[in-house]
Amino acid sequence: MTTSPAPQHGGASAIETLTLQSGRQRLSVLPTLGASVAAWDLQWRGQWTPLFRPWAGSSDLYTTACFPLVPWSNRITEGGFMHKGLHYPVLQNRAGENYPIHGDGWLQAWQAEAYTDNSVVLTLSSEQYDGDPYTYSATQTLTLRDDGLQIDLQVTNRGAEELPFGLGLHPYFPRNAATRLQSRADGVWLCGADPIPTGHTQSFPATFDYNQFATVDFPADGPLIDNCFTGWDGVSRIDYPDRGLRIEMRMEDCNGYSLMYRPPGLDYFCLEPITHPIDAFHMPDRDGLVNLAPGASMRLLTHFKVSEL
Repeated sequence: MTTSPAPQHGGASAIETLTLQSGRQRLSVLPTLGASVAAWDLQWRGQWTPLFRPWAGSSDLYTTACFPLVPWSNRITEGGFMHKGLHYPVLQNRAGENYPIHGDGWLQAWQAEAYTDNSVVLTLSSEQYDGDPYTYSATQTLTLRDDGLQIDLQVTNRGAEELPFGLGLHPYFPRNAATRLQSRADGVWLCGADPIPTGHTQSFPATFDYNQFATVDFPADGPLIDNCFTGWDGVSRIDYPDRGLRIEMRMEDCNGYSLMYRPPGLDYFCLEPITHPIDAFHMPDRDGLVNLAPGASMRLLTHFKVSEL
């Protein structure tokens, strides 16, 4: 592993980058920037080829290659949630967002506890960050295996009371006109201009159906996808025929949820393994959320396998 300071936009201090290299793979991580990934590259056809969209060098986590979502994922409405008769407020945490989003682990500095040439363990101890109700510890272990990258994200409730928890990852994948995706699902939560779900359907809108391989490249006037899919079988495949590569994202013990963010006209898209839908805190059955008693834990294990196409 090597360490180096990376310039941070806005005149702030440098952000430390840890770089692993194993075989033909290279992984750069940013522990103090929300435990995010700066780059995951493959030495392919004589050059380093990005497998995640590379970090843009900004302190904005949305410009990184991937970051963890803990102790819940995506958006929460109504200023918080109810649990066992009590209201727990959750504050907005990102400029331009109408709701708090993606938990609070991504907003904090993590520590690199242990590392080898092919693996690093990042840890976080969080106590009601920015007024959030959650006190927890989290670990994210990133490992370069022979066939790709494994990310093991775990959280433990360190608070004094039971609370609902969830996890997710936010990887950014490069795309162009040749890129194809297959990600099986049986339905999707629809939404309006506000990306909060308004209803579930098994009739996919035009260009939303990825049960068979289809393009993920759309022009600037194409339809945005920022939706949770249901019935996901835990395996998604991204083909890059122009590079001769396939990335397979596999979520172990998948409970059927994934989130896709497909912005029109840009050179990337996001496909997020998650444990619960958007705003699950206000769904009747709180789909996918896990009530963790003090000391209890949950885990999200995801493999990103790369192979020749």
